[in-house]
Formats: sequence, C-alpha cells, structure tokens
Amino acid sequence: MIDAVILSDVTKRFGTKVAVNSLDLRVRAGTITGFLGPNGSGKTTTLRLITRLYDPDEGVVNVLGSTSEKCASDRLGYLPEERGLYRSMRVFELLTFFARLKGVRSPEADIRDWLERLDLADAAQLKVEALSKGMAQRVQFIAAVVHRPILVILDEPYSGLDPVHAAQIGDAIRELKSRGSTVILSTHDMDVAQQMCDSLLLIHQGNKVLDGTWEEVRHRHGRLTVRARLSGLPIDVSRLPGVERSVDLGAETSITMVPSGDPQELLLGLQQQGPVARFELGESSLREIFLERVGATRSEGAVAGVENHE
Repeated sequence: MIDAVILSDVTKRFGTKVAVNSLDLRVRAGTITGFLGPNGSGKTTTLRLITRLYDPDEGVVNVLGSTSEKCASDRLGYLPEERGLYRSMRVFELLTFFARLKGVRSPEADIRDWLERLDLADAAQLKVEALSKGMAQRVQFIAAVVHRPILVILDEPYSGLDPVHAAQIGDAIRELKSRGSTVILSTHDMDVAQQMCDSLLLIHQGNKVLDGTWEEVRHRHGRLTVRARLSGLPIDVSRLPGVERSVDLGAETSITMVPSGDPQELLLGLQQQGPVARFELGESSLREIFLERVGATRSEGAVAGVENHE
C-alpha cells in the first residue's frame, strides 16, 4: 500500500462555518507526516475526519484502503488534543483496559516495556489522579500505541512535557516508524516538524496552503537570508539590490532576498557602502515559511468567507 490516508475534495461544515474546505491530501504509508497550522486552522477537524469521529459533508476519506465508516479501530492509534483518562484507575490497569479494547489479549509485556522506556515504571500502580500533567501525557501516549497500530495520529504529543521526556517521545515516534507504522504528527513546534517529518502539510483557514517534503517546501517557498554588518557604519537597505524585507537587529541587519535575488550582487552593494564585517548566508526556516504563508492567506480567506473550527 502506497498511501495510508487519502482525502479527496473533502469539506466539513459546522452550520454555516467551513472548517475544512475541498481538501485533497495523501499520507504515504510508513512515513511521519507533520500537520501544521495556527489555532483554528482546521487541523484537528481534519484529524477527526481521518479517525472517523467526523463524517465529511462532501468528498471521500480513505483510511488504510477503506472508505467505510467502520475502519478497524485496532489498526488505528489516536492521541487526541483533549486529554482524558479514567482518574480512579491505576496506570497499569488503565493501559491493560485500553489495550484489550483494541483486541490485545495479553498486553502486559508491552505495557511494562513502554512504562520502562518512558520513565513510568515506578508509576505503574499509581492512580491516574496522582499523576503530574507530564506523566499523564506519557501514559496517554502509551494508551494510543500499545496495541501496535498501523496508523498513529498524534495531536500535540509534546504538550506539557519537559525537554527530557519530549526527547523520549520523539525517539518513540521514530521507533514506531521503524516498525512500519504511519505517523501523523500535529504540532506547533516548527523545529520538531522540520527535523522529524518526512513530509509536511500546512492547513490555514480550512485550506491546504503547502505540502511536500522539507526540501520541496524549502525550494518552493523558502528565501535566501543574509546576516550583514558594516564596520562602524549603518546599512542603507534602500540602496541594496534584491531585498524583499529587512530587520534591524541593532549590531547587524537581517535581510531576506527576493526569489530572484543574487547574493553576490547584494555583497557588492554592501561593499560600495563600506567595509563588510559580516556577510552570512542562510535559508528560511520552516517557522519563517509558516509565518509568511499564513500571513499571505489571511486576506484571501476573508475574501472567500471561510471561517473555521479547530
């Protein structure tokens, strides 16, 4: 199977409000796909369409080769944005309960392995109500994956985690991929998305704004950037060629070039103003591309009359 998830011209409305607008997307099997977008963009609605919590008003949702509303739940693992655990149950008991709901008859060994891996072995007999927010978050992650699902959907899995435990979750996600699972990762952390994901999807105002691998996204939407400084002189950006925008950082200037800009011409322009103390080339980060693309579509969405639920 090449694609684990296919959405074809999918629209979802809540009353008169459009949450997802004629969305087409493909998630390749065996990859980590990053779902990006600001709050209210339609990301979570899209995830709920994939998990069949919502039905589309228009279009077709194909998950693991099936368009049926009853896609086998034991093949799917879902960590929702809204966390929810039975507070009176003990951790090991709770995870056993969830695993058996997914059809796993003897999940005890896998549960012990996950608890050990995520520093929760000592919490196995604690009641959920006694857990810290970060501990509860890791328990819910285990509940989503302990049955070894083929498709794993994670909505903000790093929320509430310190750097050490966030790194553990990152390693766990990579291991899920290495085992052959397909992972959809919804996150606001652009660094995580850029480093971990094989492909990226940005949704804004219910529409797909960009998708592709990081290399493809960078090639289509990225810009060359320059950190520049003259020796003892301010930079007159208005006299420089190929500048799209600039930011005065005090000691130096950050310059973003137009797509056709030539950094050599920019350097020559700087040298005409004075001795160049610094000229450092870089490229747009995913965060910068995200901010640019979201800003570029705000007015378009307003004109189109698309409003959103998350």
